[in-house]
Amino acid sequence: MDNTQMKDIQWFPGHMAKTRRLIQSNLSLVDGVVEILDARTPLSSRNPEMDRLTAGKPKMILLNKCDMADDKITTLWIDYFRTLGITAIAVDCKNGKGVKNFLPVLKSKVLKELLEKRNAQGMVGRPIRLMIVGIPNVGKSSFINKMAQSKRAKVEDRPGVTRTKQWVKIGDGAEMLDMPGVLWPKFDDQTIACKLAFTGAIKDDILDIESLAMTLLANLAENYPEVLVSRYKIEISAEDTGYELLDKIGRKRGMLISGGEVNYERAAITVLDEYRSGKLGRITLEKPSDFTGGEN
Repeated sequence: MDNTQMKDIQWFPGHMAKTRRLIQSNLSLVDGVVEILDARTPLSSRNPEMDRLTAGKPKMILLNKCDMADDKITTLWIDYFRTLGITAIAVDCKNGKGVKNFLPVLKSKVLKELLEKRNAQGMVGRPIRLMIVGIPNVGKSSFINKMAQSKRAKVEDRPGVTRTKQWVKIGDGAEMLDMPGVLWPKFDDQTIACKLAFTGAIKDDILDIESLAMTLLANLAENYPEVLVSRYKIEISAEDTGYELLDKIGRKRGMLISGGEVNYERAAITVLDEYRSGKLGRITLEKPSDFTGGEN
C-alpha cells in the first residue's frame, strides 16, 4: 500500500535550544533521569540527543499513554529497553495506571546502588532528586501532578507548554525537576516526523493536515485494517492509497461540499482527532523489530 507523500517537517523553536542547555546545566543537581516516551511511538518519541545530554546518570523510561497503545507491543518495548540496560514501565499519567509502581521500581532497580551507598554512609533521609525529560506533549506535567497529587505543573493538551524548569516535591522523599519538552534540530527520518505529528507532538499549524491524515490512514490500513472497517464502515482493498481511504471516509460520513466533492480538510481533522483521542482503539505505530530488523 503506497504512503501518501508529505512535505518535509521541520520544527525547532528557539526555546528548544534553551532547554538543551538547561538539561546540561542542571544535570549535576539530580540523582537520576526519568525519560517519558509515548507508548504508541516509543522510539520515534525518544529524542536521539537525550542519551548524550544526560550521560552518566541512572535512567528510567516511562511508556506513557499505555491505555491508548497495543498491550502486546508495549510488552515488546519493555523487553527491548531491558536489552539496552534500561528499566521501563508502562503508565498512563492521566488515569494513574501504573504510576504507583514508579517509586518502588526506581528505588529497587534504577537507584538501588546509589541508595545502598547512601545508607552505608549514614545519609538516610536525603531526598532523591530526579530530572523529568521528554518531547512536548508526552505527559511530563501529568505525571508530576499524579505523583505530587496536585496541579503544580501546568498541563495543557498542546505541545510546548512547559517553558521553564520547576522543582516539585512528591511523596516518599523524592523531588522532581520538570524540564521543558525538547525536540531536535532536524528530522532526518520523515517517517519519525510523521509519527510525532500523528500523536500531536508537533503543532498542527505547521503541517499539511490532509497529507498527514492520508499517511496515517495508509499506516492503519496496513497494520490495523479492522480498526478502519469497524470505525468508518468502509471497505478496504490492498490497492487503496491514503487519498482513497480519506475519500471513502469523507463520503461515508457525508462530509461533502458543492458538486459532491469530499471536504478533505474536514475529513482529515476528524481522522486525526479520533486517533489522538483513542476513539480508533489501542494502536501502536511502531514495533522494536521495525528498528532492529528482527521478527516480533
